[in-house]
Amino acid sequence: MSQFFHGLHTHQMLYINVYDSFFQFPSTCVLGFFPVIYYSSLLCVGVPGTLNILTAVALSRLAARTKKAMHVYLLALTGSDILSQLFIIFVGFLLETAVFHRLPAQIPDKFAANHASIWATVPLTVDRYVALCHPLLHRQISYPARAWRIITVVFFLALLSGIPFFWWSDMWRVARPPTSLDSALIWTHVTIIYFLPCSIFLVLNLLIIHRLQARQRQVPCQDERGGSGARLAPQRRLGKSTAMLLAITSAFAILWAPRTIVVIYHLYVSSVHKDWRVHLAYDLSNMLAMLNTAVNFFLYCFVSKPFRAATKPSPHHTNHVTFTLRPQINPLYPSSYCLISLSLHPTIHPPIPRSP
Repeated sequence: MSQFFHGLHTHQMLYINVYDSFFQFPSTCVLGFFPVIYYSSLLCVGVPGTLNILTAVALSRLAARTKKAMHVYLLALTGSDILSQLFIIFVGFLLETAVFHRLPAQIPDKFAANHASIWATVPLTVDRYVALCHPLLHRQISYPARAWRIITVVFFLALLSGIPFFWWSDMWRVARPPTSLDSALIWTHVTIIYFLPCSIFLVLNLLIIHRLQARQRQVPCQDERGGSGARLAPQRRLGKSTAMLLAITSAFAILWAPRTIVVIYHLYVSSVHKDWRVHLAYDLSNMLAMLNTAVNFFLYCFVSKPFRAATKPSPHHTNHVTFTLRPQINPLYPSSYCLISLSLHPTIHPPIPRSP
């Protein structure tokens, strides 16, 4: 009889373990309510708080004014950051997890928005490299229409790359060890979001810096050959667009590195579900990674003076146009100097300043 109850207890424990592995009971959050407060603040600062919206408006003004492809790429990067905040933070974490207390659905849109937010920086890096190292080629191939086509292709590829992650396992709630499918998806994920773009950023940024250093070394040599008059020529400094590119790529590499390390650690060393320290590190690394969607506004303001000027509200005014009469010789009667025709030439005056 005792053997019967012992066998029944064994089968019951086996059933519970199988039930837990299949239905994936959620693990306890180590940080408590702090992630909810953090992500809510980040969402309020990023989207309704008009930081990313203000960034998009300022970049739209600069793109319309300068007709440069660089501002189109920055505008696409801002739009992808807004999509990441909406799909990942608002829908994925706040609504599904914090409000409705249910397992978040692994939809491809979250990963597609994440991939688009990262890979929108790659065309910007290539554009800056071509502008500095191949300026004649840059004048031929870099214009807004081509930039919009490139961004469209990048967004479409990002959407396609998010489809396989429909089978992504939730690291917080899965108690079983990672399977071969989980390993393939994790390595694909970290390659797409970190290793591959960081390799491109590192190679192109090193080439850009090497090119700028070579130009700075050429200036003193030209000054020595040109005499005292050539010594007054100003040396080339790091351009604002290049400094902005280095700031964006450096912030991405720093903020996304902890999450990449923790994900690989979860795969080979200890699971997020079992070890509370890995759980804590995974939560903090996700917070740092999502911070990358809200810091670009401050980077732009710190580096670019035209961007700071574009963020200011433009005064509501209309151009005052007057017409002046100017005499002009009629080309039909060149010999008749007395026959003149009066033409209207518009003159645009600056707006009249209003008294405070």
